[in-house]
Amino acid sequence: MTRWHLAHGRHLDLGAKSLLMGILNVTPDSFSDGGEFDRPERALQQARRMIGEGAAIIDVGGESTRPGAGAVSAREEQSRILPVIEALSSDGGSLVSVDTYRAETARLAVAAGAHIVNDVHGLQREPDIAHVAAETGAGLVIMHTGRGREKLADVIADQFLFLNRSLEIARDAGIPDDRIVLDPGFAFAKDAEENLELMARFGELRALGFPLLVGTSRKRLARHLVGGSDEGRDVGTAATSVILRLKGASIFRVHNVAVNRDALAFADAVRERETVE
Repeated sequence: MTRWHLAHGRHLDLGAKSLLMGILNVTPDSFSDGGEFDRPERALQQARRMIGEGAAIIDVGGESTRPGAGAVSAREEQSRILPVIEALSSDGGSLVSVDTYRAETARLAVAAGAHIVNDVHGLQREPDIAHVAAETGAGLVIMHTGRGREKLADVIADQFLFLNRSLEIARDAGIPDDRIVLDPGFAFAKDAEENLELMARFGELRALGFPLLVGTSRKRLARHLVGGSDEGRDVGTAATSVILRLKGASIFRVHNVAVNRDALAFADAVRERETVE
């Protein structure tokens, strides 16, 4: 078991049981639920529903990361997410993550009550975000991406290349290892075959020595294998969650918390029995 230290004196213990991170897109154009929760009152209602279903963390994002999505300004991103983060933090019990690559957005979000910074560019788009995480004590999710760069042909070799560079940035900024979780970035400039290869070899990422978060929810891999409906994609997501849990993942970033919670209960039971035996 590993203790993940977060901002505002909070922590999470990772390893013994799967932990769920509920996705809250406060955007009009996210690929799965864009526009559903772009008003603060609806966003809060959804967040509280996911917490009730078992989400340990709510991940709040104000800019879509789907391929081809239009960029938004920092001011627009902040106006979308900060009221929601402030309201969630006032509830007291919720752990909140901010999904951003912008250093100033991360700083304001932690000041508003966020505990975790989740950077889909792995600190390599705005490296100053690492200093924000160091100064605020936030937990940090460093994600791998293939966007905007030449990838190595081998999917695992490319993971190590990119993530080791991100870890250098984090360490240079003074971020302790016990505040870092890694995410292999399923579907971020990876086609269906690359995603399957990454999933099959996922256990190799444990050599990096950090807890692992995965975000396969409703992505192209699920659509490729089981079709395009939300129900089909949620079933596909739950299947990938179980596979990746058995290969060592600790945190699961999902849209449908209840389905993944129930599926992961079986994976946890199997892992516990393997440990006992």
